[in-house]
Amino acid sequence: MTTAPAPAGSARRGLALVAVAVVLTGFNLRTAVNGVGPVLQEIEQGLGISSGAAGLITTMPLLCFAAIGFAGPPLAARFRDGHVLAAALVVMALGVVGRAAAPSFWLFLLGTVATMVGGALGNVLLPGIVKHWFPHRTGLLVGAYSTAMAIGGAVASVSTAPIAAAVGAEGWRWALGVWAVFAVLAVLPWLAVPKRSGGSGGPVRAVRLRLLVRSSLAWQLAVFFGLQAMQAYVIVGWTAQYLRDEGMSAAAAGALVGVNALIVIPLNAVVPVGTVRQAWQRPMLVAFMACYLAGWTGLLLAPLTLTWLWMSLLGCGMGTFAMVLALLGMRARTPQTVNALSTVVQGWGYAISAAGPVLVGLLRGWTGGYTGMFVLVYAGVAGLFITGWLVCAPRQVDDEVPGLTAPADDGPVVEAAGAEPPVVLDRS
Repeated sequence: MTTAPAPAGSARRGLALVAVAVVLTGFNLRTAVNGVGPVLQEIEQGLGISSGAAGLITTMPLLCFAAIGFAGPPLAARFRDGHVLAAALVVMALGVVGRAAAPSFWLFLLGTVATMVGGALGNVLLPGIVKHWFPHRTGLLVGAYSTAMAIGGAVASVSTAPIAAAVGAEGWRWALGVWAVFAVLAVLPWLAVPKRSGGSGGPVRAVRLRLLVRSSLAWQLAVFFGLQAMQAYVIVGWTAQYLRDEGMSAAAAGALVGVNALIVIPLNAVVPVGTVRQAWQRPMLVAFMACYLAGWTGLLLAPLTLTWLWMSLLGCGMGTFAMVLALLGMRARTPQTVNALSTVVQGWGYAISAAGPVLVGLLRGWTGGYTGMFVLVYAGVAGLFITGWLVCAPRQVDDEVPGLTAPADDGPVVEAAGAEPPVVLDRS
C-alpha cells in the first residue's frame, strides 16, 4: 500500500520540530559532564573519596559513552529513534537527580551511569537522525547541534561553582541536580515529532558493524577520536582542580573552563566547513596541534599568568572534535555506512579515551602533583598528530571492507545501522 505524502507545509513544520528537538538534545549532551570539574573538590569532600576515586568519576562518562553508545543502532532499529532519545533523556534526568542526592560514592557512580544514557545515545543517534530528516542540510544541522552542545557545556562550566557557592553547605548537590530541568524540556519536542514528514520507500541495505574491525581507517579514526576526547575530558575534568590547587578560587577556575568551552562554540560552526575542503585538512590539523602544545605549556609554566590565554588556546585545539565529526561523514560513501562508522568510531574512541581522566587522578594521588597529567596530554598530542595525518588522506571504509553492506532481504541483522531511508521534502 502506498500512502500519500504529507503536504509541504505540514512536512516543513515537522522538520522544524525535529530541528528544535535536535538542538535541545545537543544542549544536554555535555551539561552533566562539564558540571563536575568545577566542584570536584566539594564532591571529594562530600563523599569522602580519594583522588583516584575522583578520577573514576571524571572518566565514567567516557566509559558510559563507549558501552552504552553501541546500543543506539539496535534500539533505533526496533523503536523510533526520536522515542529512543526521549526515553534516554528521561533516564538522564532521573540520573542527574539521583546522582545529586547520592549519599555514597557507589550510588553517585550509579547515578552517573544513568545520567550518561542521554549523552551516549545522543552521541551516536543524532548524526543518523540528521541524515534521515535533513539529507540535504546535514552540515547545517550538525553545526547547530554541536554548537548547542558547546553552549550547554560552557553554561555548565561557568555556572556550577557559583550555584554551589550561593546555596552554601552541600551546594554542589544542587549545582549538579539543576540540569535535570533541561533534560526534561528536551523530551517534549521528541514526543510530538511525526513518524515522518514525507519519505522514500524501498529497501535499505544494512551495515554490519562488526566488519569495521577489518578497516585500518576505522581504527585510525577511532584512535584520533579517542585521543581528542581524552584531551577534552582532561581539560573539563581536571584543569579547574589544577588551577584551584595552584591557588585560584573555585569560581574563577570554573569560569576559565567556561572560557575554554565558549571558544569551542564558533569553532563547531566553522571547522566542518573547512574540513570538507581536502586541501585544508592537514593545515588545520597542524594549527590545532600548535594550539594544544601552546596551551598546555602555558598552564605548566605559568598557570596563574595569562590563564585565559592558555585555556583559550586549548579551546582552539579542541576544534579537533568538530573536525573528526566532519571526517566521519567524508570517510564513508553512504548514509548507512556513515552511521555505522560513527557508532563504531565513537564506541572504540570513548573506550580509548576513558583511561585519560582516571590516570590523571591516580597519578595525582600517587605523586601529589600534576606532572603525570602533563606527560599524558603531551603524549596524546603526539598521537593526535600521527593519526590525524593518516585520516586526512582521502579514502573510504567501503573500499577497505568488501561486503560491508548486506542486502536488505538477508533477514534481520541485530548489529546494524541505517535502518530508515532519508526524509525527502516534497517541494512541488
